[in-house]
Amino acid sequence: MVALKDFFASDFLLGAAFDGPIPDRLNPAEQALFLQQFNTLTAENCLKPGRVQPEEGRFTFQDADTLADFARTHHLHMVGHTLLWHNNCPEWFFKDGEKQASRELVLKRLRAHIHAVVGRYKGTIAGWDVCNEVIADNEKYLRPSHWLETIGDDFVAQAFRFAHEADPNVLLHYNDYDNENPIKRDKTLRLLRSLREAGCRVDAVGLQGHFLLDKVPFGDVEDAIEIYAREGYQVMITELDLDVLPFVGPEAEITQPLSPEQLAPLLLRQAEQYAKLFSLFRKHRDKITRVTFWNPHDGRSWRNNWPTKGRTNHPLLFDRELRPKAAFYAVTGSS
Repeated sequence: MVALKDFFASDFLLGAAFDGPIPDRLNPAEQALFLQQFNTLTAENCLKPGRVQPEEGRFTFQDADTLADFARTHHLHMVGHTLLWHNNCPEWFFKDGEKQASRELVLKRLRAHIHAVVGRYKGTIAGWDVCNEVIADNEKYLRPSHWLETIGDDFVAQAFRFAHEADPNVLLHYNDYDNENPIKRDKTLRLLRSLREAGCRVDAVGLQGHFLLDKVPFGDVEDAIEIYAREGYQVMITELDLDVLPFVGPEAEITQPLSPEQLAPLLLRQAEQYAKLFSLFRKHRDKITRVTFWNPHDGRSWRNNWPTKGRTNHPLLFDRELRPKAAFYAVTGSS
């Protein structure tokens, strides 16, 4: 069986996200699959602010340290995710006793957090998702958040400045979902241009790539890759999966596993759509530097618990028994 990292070696890095600690999150067989197939890993949850500093000054680096050790031991390109997010962020950042913290205090805390986390993994983590999902999905420009409320519109610029201070050599990414959609893409471009005008270094734009079967926006994805690259940014596909279950409506609440007869045609359509996606990615190999799946195989996918817990989903290239699926063979052109 061809390895993904070898098949795409001349195109882009090929990876997956998972969480620490090892071996709790990846048993020996899963580790073997990961090392056979991938050359870059993303920390799925253990470097998010709420996990790594749940209380001010109390850092919980143990899980992230296991990932960093794994990356160093196996010479993997490691991505840190994420330094600033509206979710998974403890309230203490924004409180001063019983009242709201001042802009100055929140900025002081944000800088201390970024310096502590980025500094700890300097030389091991090759790139950081500095800010995650700050663009609004509705008609607003920036998503309402405590960061926006306490710091103001320049909270993104401040985070990028602090990350650059902490490690001038690490790659700095802006990461979001649906930022291939023209409306959200244009707001992302507005943000990126404002960061450039403010003198902030941003190296890459991450398109998450959480797609739904039969609804992959191929044209928008290609346009976004070309437009972001034309603006001077590396493009990364950062959280790729292709959901085969209904995502909205009453059917999304169904947790009963699909029968083999129900699943088979879905996996064939999934394979065709993954193959089309990777054909597009290879077409733009001069612009795309990394493609990362959000988890290594179906059994570890977050899609099993979103939008409803207890689902049996099949969004990745390897099944629960770690076997390559039709999508794997379609992507690699092997059999």
